[in-house]
Amino acid sequence: MAEHGNGDTGAVVTTGEGESGGYAIDNPGLPPHRPRLADVDEKYAKRSERQVSVLFFISIIGTVLFFIGYFAVGRMDSFDDYFEGMSALRVQNTLLGVGSALAMLGIGLGVVHWAKTLMPDHEVIEDRKPLRTEAHRQEAEQIVTEVIDETQIKRRPLLRNTLIAAALLAPLPALVLFRDLDRSEDFGVERMRHTLWGEGVRLVRDPVGTPIRASDLTIGSAMHVIPETLREIPGHGARLSEKAKSVVLLMRLHPDDFGDQIPGREDWTHEGIIACSKVCTHVGCPVALYERHTHHLLCPCHQSTFDAAENFKVVFGPAGRPLPQLPISVDEEGFLIATSDFTEPVGPTYWERGHTDPEGDYPKS
Repeated sequence: MAEHGNGDTGAVVTTGEGESGGYAIDNPGLPPHRPRLADVDEKYAKRSERQVSVLFFISIIGTVLFFIGYFAVGRMDSFDDYFEGMSALRVQNTLLGVGSALAMLGIGLGVVHWAKTLMPDHEVIEDRKPLRTEAHRQEAEQIVTEVIDETQIKRRPLLRNTLIAAALLAPLPALVLFRDLDRSEDFGVERMRHTLWGEGVRLVRDPVGTPIRASDLTIGSAMHVIPETLREIPGHGARLSEKAKSVVLLMRLHPDDFGDQIPGREDWTHEGIIACSKVCTHVGCPVALYERHTHHLLCPCHQSTFDAAENFKVVFGPAGRPLPQLPISVDEEGFLIATSDFTEPVGPTYWERGHTDPEGDYPKS
């Protein structure tokens, strides 16, 4: 044990010893207990009880908002009409996030406020005891009884009932989300497999909407196109949702630059003109950069790179599958048209895709 000299007397004092009876500092004990307003005035206690109940009601409202966003928005005509001016998906995500947050925070804040304002806050000292091999059942039962009495849950049924209701409803959103893992159910994912493209739909420039002839593209050029039928979709929000799935990147390569085509896709191009979905298969960012010499398409978000000359296969980055290719041709007037919709879902891979996609996985390289 270290020793230190006293500069005044020259006496040697060992750490831990002194006039305090063997302790360096005397135990000051606990400070005087200060009662709260709710401890001395029942009016404040009732107010705290109402505040806690309001927080539990907020939790219940949050759970209801979650279910409204999950089951109503995007599936009921009345909600679709009300949210016509904005994206239904944005509203749904907002309700899911806000609802689940309120459901959890309401219970958490309510329990904390309950403990701080109504439960006894007296200080307790429990000396360390030696470990025993036998359980003290009576002591444990006494502790449980004291806890129940301290929460005043028997005296305040409003708190008890609102807590039970909030606690029962709060886990339900998680159960609903786990239900989505059932791959045997559709859950409306069929609409994710289809876009506005179809047989005979013209490719038009965005945003002017003018049709495109094959002669408008030179070798090495590329342009952003949308389906001509997009203008027929009513409602700004609905048009944005369909446009997000249907955007296409159109480019022209020299016919000799193409590699081996996937069987069945030999007639998907027209005189070197090729089209693909602009939605990255990683997390759905727009693939907007085209390098004419290497024929590479780059997603600027996470640098996924696709080779247009090799069936849009992934050559770099985290994307898990090639960009979906749109089969194209020309109509009687010489304008570029689609010959069908995409044969696979556009955008990132989702849980049900491997179960519902009849054509299976597409090659990654």
